[in-house]
Amino acid sequence: MPHHDHTPVTVIGLGSMGAALAGAFIDAGYPTTVWNRTTSKAEPLVSKGAVVTQTVREAVAASPFVVVCLSTYDATIDTLEQAGAELAERTLVTLNTGTPDGARRMANWASQHGARFLDGAIKNVPMAVGKPDTLLYYSGDKAVFDEHETALRVLGGDTVHLGEEPDLAALYEMAVGGVLLPSLLAFFQGATYVTARGLRADTLVRYTTKWLEMITSALPHLAKQIDTGDYTGPIGATVGIFEEALVEQRHYGQQERIDISWQAPILDILNRAIAAGHRDHSISALVEVLRKPAQAA
Repeated sequence: MPHHDHTPVTVIGLGSMGAALAGAFIDAGYPTTVWNRTTSKAEPLVSKGAVVTQTVREAVAASPFVVVCLSTYDATIDTLEQAGAELAERTLVTLNTGTPDGARRMANWASQHGARFLDGAIKNVPMAVGKPDTLLYYSGDKAVFDEHETALRVLGGDTVHLGEEPDLAALYEMAVGGVLLPSLLAFFQGATYVTARGLRADTLVRYTTKWLEMITSALPHLAKQIDTGDYTGPIGATVGIFEEALVEQRHYGQQERIDISWQAPILDILNRAIAAGHRDHSISALVEVLRKPAQAA
């Protein structure tokens, strides 16, 4: 049952993540209004106590706290344009993908419509929404974050405010999210190796997990090297060692007729780092190569 002391909330967008957000608010006792372009997606939430509206304007008008979980900032703006002046004086939280400049554009649009704005990012899957260790981070007006922090923590216990600049959540989302696909591709490449020998991919999981734990333990040291610009201290694997290993993988891929062409740009970055004098430096020196296009521009 809703708690009368809980701020009513509206959730717009009921894809798998949006539905999970709305479900978490309902489970925590928040009066919850929902809207989705396809109304049938709201039915499971209505059975739990949500109120569904037929228009975006009605959905926004129903609550002082509006959470939008659509695909992009453009999709969010296009949808909320239907709400007109109803956004004035309401808190608007966006949880979608996009670039920092998209977040700044979204913040300006919200301000022009009189809304108080927070941008956020969910660093987990829908089934993890509402769990104590689920990470969400937000950026924008700290006073707004403080006012609604209790409600925001309903979505995940590890809830962080990054700063007043409205694009910080999108910046960190891109910076952290970029780790995912290369890591998965590397796992899929390993799975291709072992399944080509008639072995099961699930035999890799234990060993890959241990390897990822090692990488996690090394991140603070690598980050310190990047922040200080000193790549010559206690190093571990050097740029040269990584380059040699990748060349060996290319040979093995050719021998076994396994496509590892996705690694070609990585080898190019390693070779550029070696040409710049970083062969015997820590692998974190690759940051210096990655910065070069921005400096040239």
